[in-house]
Amino acid sequence: MYLHNRLENRNNFFQKIKDIDFILLIGILLLGFISVSTMYSTDGGQILFHTKSHFIKFVVFTGLMLVISFLNIRFWFSISYIAYLILILMLIWTINFGITASGSQRWINLYFINLQPSELMKIFIILCLAKYFHRKRLENVNSFYSIIISMIIILLPMSLVIIQPDLGTSILISVSGILVLWFSGLNHKYFFYSFLISILSLPFIISFLKPYQKLRVLTFLNPDRDPLGAGYQIIQSKIAVGSGGLFGKGFLQGTQSYLEFLPEKHTDFIFTLFSEEFGFLGSVLLLLLYAIIIYRIIKIGSISRSYFAKLFCYSYGGSLFVFIVINMSMVLGLLPIVGSPLPIMSYGGSSMLATMIGFGIVMSAKIHSKQSIA
Repeated sequence: MYLHNRLENRNNFFQKIKDIDFILLIGILLLGFISVSTMYSTDGGQILFHTKSHFIKFVVFTGLMLVISFLNIRFWFSISYIAYLILILMLIWTINFGITASGSQRWINLYFINLQPSELMKIFIILCLAKYFHRKRLENVNSFYSIIISMIIILLPMSLVIIQPDLGTSILISVSGILVLWFSGLNHKYFFYSFLISILSLPFIISFLKPYQKLRVLTFLNPDRDPLGAGYQIIQSKIAVGSGGLFGKGFLQGTQSYLEFLPEKHTDFIFTLFSEEFGFLGSVLLLLLYAIIIYRIIKIGSISRSYFAKLFCYSYGGSLFVFIVINMSMVLGLLPIVGSPLPIMSYGGSSMLATMIGFGIVMSAKIHSKQSIA
């Protein structure tokens, strides 16, 4: 009996390995290789702090992703509400006892990593709402009660993150939540009305922004108003992207980056450095890699039997798309600078951890795609 159980467990393990989406896995590994290579370039062609740290985090979090992928999708369904509540408590803890840097209190010191709970919330708000809408019929999705509950689930973490203050991440959290509402079948008229109200209330919202946030909006509208101050970063970013041309200047040959014209090139502006070195064609190939990854996530959602897994995959794939668009639009001057990292590419442990947890849950949905959740 013992031997039979061991053989059965081993067969189940090998079956899980066989059921991994290897196209998605290879896409993630390629993206990780590109990100580490680009980080090596930000360190001036040397294996310094950012390169070492980014590589170690990618290896560790990839291992974590694979462990997560073997967990049954029902496990993620069962802990969705609890995980959301834990992160709410972590956000409250961060506001009161978190680490302060650059005027914001966003991190908790866990010794091995400075964790930014707001980054994890971008994933777990999707889990929470996917569970909430899992058993609801379409007519119940559009009920007043369901809309109010879902708005509370979205607005609560948003408010806590805005207090830190971190307007950019709070917007990304709301995007993740709103995408679940979209895919759950909420009547599209509500999105139209919300968008219209948001546009009309912009002057009122801007009046409550902090001075540096107002400056970002003014800089976005006219970067040349302060070319050596607030507008410097975006001006240099556009120069770097444009100087890359069609084929780029070559690996480790980015003059804007190497001559230190481009600040924060290892974080939110990593795409600028990549685009300068590999040009328009390299940027298109990077976008194609992202497109393949997102396509595979959506594909996994489409073959999953459980509605919970479908909602998570569709919403997470949509969130990745929006995060990529916002980051690239930001560094090209098409949107104000809001502090949105480029998934996997940008330096930052919490951002990469959240992204890899998301990939792990998607992999879990693929491996257990035949599982249904009552």
